[in-house]
Amino acid sequence: MSGARSYHAGVAAEEQVAGHYGRSGREVCARRWRGARGEIDIVARDGDSVIFIEVKQSRTHAEAAEHLTRRQMDRIYGAAEEFLAGEPRGLMTDARFDVALVDAMGRIEILENAFAA
Repeated sequence: MSGARSYHAGVAAEEQVAGHYGRSGREVCARRWRGARGEIDIVARDGDSVIFIEVKQSRTHAEAAEHLTRRQMDRIYGAAEEFLAGEPRGLMTDARFDVALVDAMGRIEILENAFAA
């Protein structure tokens, strides 16, 4: 897949996932949030909790899952710490990390609390 096509496929996947969270009653409060330590694809709120969502798009859900590396997870953790520092409860804010897998057909599979494993 060419770089531009891959980029646009990723943006489209993020749009789909943001819509999925919005329809499920969670407020999407940021997209492509960037801190000094990294970027988070989508940040959503579920009541007082914050959900950090990494979107991975590929031909299959399994292939998409393989694209998440330990290094990326570390960057997402760092960016999440920066984001939470701006919250009223700071790092005491209830938070979780989801991974949203999007396949070539546009089907979405959400792995809730994926970084806990």
